[in-house]
Amino acid sequence: MTRVSRRHFLGSLGAAGASLALTTGTVGFGQVENDVQAASAIVPFEGTHQAGIDTPAQERMFTAAFDLTTDRLDDVQAMLKNWTDAARRMCAGEPAGPVSGSPYLPPADTGEAIGLSPANLTVTVGFGPGFFERDGQDRFGLKAHRPEALIDLPAFASDELDPEHSGGDLIVQACADDAQVTFHAIHNLARIARGIAVIRWSQLGFGRTSSTSRTQETPRNLMGFKDGTNNIKTEDDDLMREQVWVGSSDQPAWMRGGTYMVARRIRMLIEVWDRSSLADQEQTFGRDKVTGAPLGQSGEFTMVDLDARDAKGNLVIPERAHIRLASHTTLNGVRILRRGYSFADGMDIRTGQLDTGLVFICFQREPAKQFVPMQRNLARDNLNEYIKHTGSGIYAIPPGVQPGGYWGQTLFEG
Repeated sequence: MTRVSRRHFLGSLGAAGASLALTTGTVGFGQVENDVQAASAIVPFEGTHQAGIDTPAQERMFTAAFDLTTDRLDDVQAMLKNWTDAARRMCAGEPAGPVSGSPYLPPADTGEAIGLSPANLTVTVGFGPGFFERDGQDRFGLKAHRPEALIDLPAFASDELDPEHSGGDLIVQACADDAQVTFHAIHNLARIARGIAVIRWSQLGFGRTSSTSRTQETPRNLMGFKDGTNNIKTEDDDLMREQVWVGSSDQPAWMRGGTYMVARRIRMLIEVWDRSSLADQEQTFGRDKVTGAPLGQSGEFTMVDLDARDAKGNLVIPERAHIRLASHTTLNGVRILRRGYSFADGMDIRTGQLDTGLVFICFQREPAKQFVPMQRNLARDNLNEYIKHTGSGIYAIPPGVQPGGYWGQTLFEG
């Protein structure tokens, strides 16, 4: 069936779209001014790796975890094929499904992105531990295919996990430079999933909290500090192969070219933080709040000197500073690709405090050897006085989709 761009979707709806007529000569919620701008906002959907990992981090994120409600593997495969087709279309700036033109059928697209650019939309999908096994049950006959690297995360310091904001059989991460585009993506996949899967938890994010490309300026987190200065950059091909991508000899074979995602919802106790002195804040992070430079240094990207001492012999960067405990130099070279976002979910009516913080998302080749030791090392972090972890999940992110293929094809078809 003919593929129709979102830009021309309205004109194709016929009678069904009459009620969506627009005024003042504009289209939708802010159509791009010309086709050149629209084309430059498309991230290729297919490739060796899924987009949304080594893609330079966009400004907006909407992540949702799903629980499967079916016990039929055929249903799951069919849903993933339909998801892939819809995402492939949306990432290209097209409606999620073909236009029928019938006023008596529900539209194949929910419509809130009509007229919008794809805004660099990427959609990334993965499998949680519960996809392979739940309560000891081999749900879909795939237990033997669960990767050893897809571990159940241990408990960590500052964990106050809410089960309703943790786990999930499937994860979907939509990122773009327009919040409405990310919502549209998740909305349509949730609609397609009805009867097969339901959303377990979801999280909107804004303002990326790490630079993932050398073309990006280091952003600030909601505590006001530059975050992710020493993050792996996607241009670092050797580090990406070593630390992020599942290798060509790694097991299981179906995960080669994929990676493992950890998502953590980290609540910031902003009111407590705001009462802390500037000196305490800077010593907590180990950086100058304005410049982002390591304490005792003059520039943000100056190499961190963890051995530097002041005139009294005290460490310039305190022993429990975040920059020290998260540094790859203190973790035997272990690194992760951080790709997180800030969140602000209004007011916690129980405490009268802001419910705000960090959606910490990272990708790595072996979580047990990368994320886990890093997080355990951060148990000594002075930052723990100002944060608590309220959500958690780990997911196997399969390799990229090939032309005509679908998410998880390497798992289901070998």
